Amino acid sequence: MNKKLEQLKVKIFADGADRKSMLELYENPLIKGFTTNPTLMRKAGVRSYKSFAKGIAKAIPDRPLSFEVFADDFSEMEIQAREISSWGENIYVKIPVMNTKGENSYPLIRALTEDGVKVNVTAVLTQQQVKHVHHHLRAGTPAYLSIFAGRIADTGTDPVPLMKYAVKFLGGSQTELIWASPREVLNIFQADACGVHVITVSNALLKKLALVGKDHAVFSLDTVRMFYVDAQEAGYTL
Repeated sequence: MNKKLEQLKVKIFADGADRKSMLELYENPLIKGFTTNPTLMRKAGVRSYKSFAKGIAKAIPDRPLSFEVFADDFSEMEIQAREISSWGENIYVKIPVMNTKGENSYPLIRALTEDGVKVNVTAVLTQQQVKHVHHHLRAGTPAYLSIFAGRIADTGTDPVPLMKYAVKFLGGSQTELIWASPREVLNIFQADACGVHVITVSNALLKKLALVGKDHAVFSLDTVRMFYVDAQEAGYTL
């Protein structure tokens, strides 16, 4: 394994919903857990949520798995969460920080964690949300809090200050902070420097890990050669 990657303290979770890729990554000791969501599942062509999730839970019984509820009504969301949780001891149920009406899910988060349901509170983007989620999580129940740092960055805002704040705010609790939706490999090292516990990484970004530590002069030459070969193969003339 690349030495720079070996030195990372942040845990890398693979983010996706392709069964074949997930099982291949399960063999990689660098991958410490897995996350998915309904959007990723749809893109991967998953037809049966239940059979897909239960199949993955059976194949990967010893690393954290996060599966998301898909109801919008909180009572139905709770029913789904409790069933999903029953599929394995290593399962965390992803609960969105609010529903599509903008109603916060804090009471549901409290009810679930009071009963020992492990949750992954997702789509968090603000400091206030971090505070409220942490307040409603019950001590003694492991949980994740996923801040969508990549989406924050998409708005032209640096997510690092919020991530540092959250690390300090959650300190000493059983809640682990996730840097979600990274946009580039650099984000992995930023998350590590901030003290973030976990970063979710897509298959596309995982493939780029082979570039970590590559000599920039060599990379420059590789890039020039790529441009040349593509121009030749395209048959461009002036």
